[in-house]
Amino acid sequence: MKKAFLVLMVIALVSVSCSVSKSARGQRNLLSGTWNLDNVSYENNTGNFKSVIFNDAEDICFEDSEWFFRDNNSTGRYTISPSTLCNGGDRYIRWSVVERPENYTSQLQFKFINEKNKDIDGGVGYRLNIAALSEQKMTLKSNVSVDGESVTIVYDFTKKQ
Repeated sequence: MKKAFLVLMVIALVSVSCSVSKSARGQRNLLSGTWNLDNVSYENNTGNFKSVIFNDAEDICFEDSEWFFRDNNSTGRYTISPSTLCNGGDRYIRWSVVERPENYTSQLQFKFINEKNKDIDGGVGYRLNIAALSEQKMTLKSNVSVDGESVTIVYDFTKKQ
């Protein structure tokens, strides 16, 4: 009897420790769907910046890209329109929301996968701070270093209907 109780307690502890918090679950639900990346901008520094984002394409290529998040299996994609500067097409991702209790912020993290949901970059991924998230708008930020100076890349999204 004691052994069965101990096994049940261990199972309960493991399931609670692996579960997603209410806050993260709410953010996942808000993220679910199709978004348009309206603008990529920079803050915390002056000057003109040009960058390759997510080791994929130049910042200008991401403007007007479409992002899709499916919350039931944590997969999605973003689509870049082809142009003379941009290698267009779909990039498939596996994503999640990570809470950072030390500073009360959450992050969107993702890594690249193929069409069969297999990792293609050896586990390399990206984290973006969720600065604002509502049913219609989302702002994500990432901090990078340029010549030893801190620069924040700001991604402004609107939800598609």
